[in-house]
Amino acid sequence: MPQGDARRLPPRAYCADGAWPEALMTDHHGARVAQAMAARLKAALDGKGWSVAQLSRISGVARYTIAKAIAGEAWPDLLTIANLEKALDCDLWPGRDV
Repeated sequence: MPQGDARRLPPRAYCADGAWPEALMTDHHGARVAQAMAARLKAALDGKGWSVAQLSRISGVARYTIAKAIAGEAWPDLLTIANLEKALDCDLWPGRDV
């Protein structure tokens, strides 16, 4: 399946005004989904009082991958999101409303 330019830039590159993850985003649905997912991930970590390292151990997802998702530096894949959701016992995927 061709990807074109869809993943050439990281999600945070689509910030129109402000800093990730609170920034106003351009009209790039995927980047807005990544932004909402990063915000939910950070809130879930804070809510549980866990560090990225703790979540990594529990989820089996590399610390680097989690940190890059939170920072908007990577496009997390479906398996990564599923493993994080299971470990955190919460939904990270924001749906179509973003």
